[in-house]
Amino acid sequence: MTAVLKHELRAYFHSLTAYVFGAFLLAFVGIGAMMYNLQASVSNFEYVLSFGCLVFVVIVPILTMRVIAEERKQKTDQLLYSLPITTTQVVIGKYLALLTVYLIPLCIICIYPLIFSQFGDAYLLTSYGSVFAFFVLGAALIAVGVFISSLTENQGFAAGIGIAVILLNYYSVSLSKYVSSTATGSVIALGVIVLALGAVIRYLTKNDNLAYAFSFILLLAIAAVCFIDSSKFEGLLPRIMEKLSLFERFYTFVNGVFDMTAIVYFLSVIVFFLFLSVQSLEKRRYN
Repeated sequence: MTAVLKHELRAYFHSLTAYVFGAFLLAFVGIGAMMYNLQASVSNFEYVLSFGCLVFVVIVPILTMRVIAEERKQKTDQLLYSLPITTTQVVIGKYLALLTVYLIPLCIICIYPLIFSQFGDAYLLTSYGSVFAFFVLGAALIAVGVFISSLTENQGFAAGIGIAVILLNYYSVSLSKYVSSTATGSVIALGVIVLALGAVIRYLTKNDNLAYAFSFILLLAIAAVCFIDSSKFEGLLPRIMEKLSLFERFYTFVNGVFDMTAIVYFLSVIVFFLFLSVQSLEKRRYN
């Protein structure tokens, strides 16, 4: 795992990827600091991070698009499979390298609240709590990007899908106001989600029986609950969209509340998508 970590870090810093990522992040947060802290004379640095989290839509796909897709395109993933390490260690090594690249500009950003505190009453506890949440939010989005990169050998396609997924998550709360809140609409949406999950399971495992059984059992459960009490599905789809929003949970920290449930949610997203990435690589390894 250490060898993979060192190799990935060397690749990032010998190319423009790490520098472009850091420049985008620092520039975006710098613009936010100028708008909120300097021009508007606001001492709350956490508002800058609230503005700056939009940059994840661009920089995370740029950072993660090549992490596994390039290995598949150049067929060097076969070399990884021959190493005396597990697929889990390969994925974790690559993921830790991405976190290192992400952490470097974030360490520079940590200096900003200290600078502002010299010229005003900056709320350091809230500021650094928000910085920590900003890091975990980015770590969760990077895990999603790693999984998307593991599904294809086309870096451009991986970046495009990553931008779409993160953008959808960013606006999911706003979009939830426009989706159907009726029981019928929620049932249809859940059915589509179940079929999509079944397709993902089939792709990752190549096991038709498992995918069909998973989809059938969940669809049967949805139908049973709908038959017994359809009112349980009223307003369910908007609530799901709000609960799945990573960014909405981050805003809790911006408002001065250190929410442990949000941290647990972020960590769960990281573990879940890294697990899917491992399964995706395992499928290709045995094929």
